[in-house]
Amino acid sequence: MLLAGCSSGNGGGQTGENGASGDTGGSGDSKVTLNVWAMGDSSKPMEEMAAAYTKENPNVTVKVQAIPWGSAHDKLLTAVASKKGPDVLQMGTTWMPEFAAAGALHDLSEDLSSYPELAADNFFEGTVTSTQFDGKTYAVPWLAETRVLFYRTDVLQSVGYDKAPATWDELLDASRKLTERGKDMYGIGLDPKEPTLNFMFARQNGSELIKDGQAQFDQPAFSETVTYLNEYFTNGYAPVDLGLDTSQTFGGDGMVPMFISGPWMIKTIADQIPEIEGKWATAVLPSKENNMSSLGGSNLTVFNFSQQKEEAVKFIAFLSRPENQLAWMNQTGELPATMKAWEDPQLADDPNVSVVGEQLKNAEPMPLVGAWDNISQNFLKTFEQIYRAGADIDSQLKDFNAQAQKLLDR
Repeated sequence: MLLAGCSSGNGGGQTGENGASGDTGGSGDSKVTLNVWAMGDSSKPMEEMAAAYTKENPNVTVKVQAIPWGSAHDKLLTAVASKKGPDVLQMGTTWMPEFAAAGALHDLSEDLSSYPELAADNFFEGTVTSTQFDGKTYAVPWLAETRVLFYRTDVLQSVGYDKAPATWDELLDASRKLTERGKDMYGIGLDPKEPTLNFMFARQNGSELIKDGQAQFDQPAFSETVTYLNEYFTNGYAPVDLGLDTSQTFGGDGMVPMFISGPWMIKTIADQIPEIEGKWATAVLPSKENNMSSLGGSNLTVFNFSQQKEEAVKFIAFLSRPENQLAWMNQTGELPATMKAWEDPQLADDPNVSVVGEQLKNAEPMPLVGAWDNISQNFLKTFEQIYRAGADIDSQLKDFNAQAQKLLDR
């Protein structure tokens, strides 16, 4: 199942069938082979980056394998079990705690100082947080995305809002007024099946979600948040099970003239609803105590069983240069984690994209605990009982908090 080779025992840059490259040296004139796992459809652009790296480092051969995200987790588990895998691998931020705890990732804490490109203050703070686990650094930020508010400027103006709602109160008020436009009209699209929705808003209300290993989901800050979001559904301000795509809801008369999503929707709207050009915009999220958004994306890591750790870190430093992050963005559309890259005109001068960069300054990953995926999935079931069945919020959150604590205590 593994896609990259391991040491054949012969040295000289040769690789075997099942693991990381087998050279014993990482620099100088010795021939080195690096195996890189690029997730998704990233093979061709990563190969181009590798070719540019080889021009600077002619003693290095970089072999790239693209692994679909859908099968990546299983392949990583197999690599950990066999201790045979790539030298450099791209890893989703939500997987970091699991694989760091499993001993699959090399601790980069002492390596970062050797490369100015890898200094923490080069990156958005939230992206750096996603690389750290138990006081150690196991990755370098690579790609960054966060959630922002998309809104129809013309439709909001029709109900008295000349700019995007800036607070929770304004968001609720605007949603009410937009819903009052008439039958089959709504204020905002809030996906109740999106795992980060309630957690993101809860942080805006001051919730720590998990504090010193203790679940905080039965505390007032979280309960108030669930009550607030549930109001959108119970009052009909946000649709449930509408079954329509964005071109149908955000276009035309603006059936759903606001929604929260990631930067990929900027291109989607431009491509699918060109007739509303100039009638929509993005904005940072409305604020309560703060306007913290969720942070996603991916990091670059070094497989702990690689025999080419030094050269692997050097390659990651190369990829982290602002000009290379921009080159990657131009090939893939994925946004850079390096703040310097956001000063480039193609990002800074695009009013919708620049908002994403502004929001990235106030975005954090979900809690970096191994149980988080199970906790978030359990919450979706809990929240469905609340918004769909009208279950009591306090009792539901009490039960959910107990479930979460059991997962944390394992």
